[in-house]
Amino acid sequence: NLELKAGRGGQIVRSAGTIAMIQSKEGDFCTVKLPSGEIRLIKGECFATIGQVSNLEHKNRKIGKAGRKRHMGWRPSVRGIAQHPDSHPHGGGEGRSGIGMPSPKTPWGKPALGYKTRNKSKYSNKYIVKDRRAK
Repeated sequence: NLELKAGRGGQIVRSAGTIAMIQSKEGDFCTVKLPSGEIRLIKGECFATIGQVSNLEHKNRKIGKAGRKRHMGWRPSVRGIAQHPDSHPHGGGEGRSGIGMPSPKTPWGKPALGYKTRNKSKYSNKYIVKDRRAK
């Protein structure tokens, strides 16, 4: 449980079994490695819980049936190609036709798979030392 801004309360590393590690301290900032692998700068005055978030086995819990998942607020995952063309860019066509475009799209028409969609001038970019996808 880790604050991003002092006094705001824990905002990141809150899921069951997650852990973040302080890599170094430089001036007002600490370099923290997040569960995603991203390394970012966080102000030294921000509060954090020491240790690992409890309930490590949460991800291994068997839900049992689709209906129980529905009661938890989850909707069924339907492939874009199986949908109507009004609902998804991959939809429509006769028989088992392809998606009909050079690269896959999200249901809202943004490029999917390998295309960066994060704003290049986002204010928090300066706090990210190493991207989670960087090798």
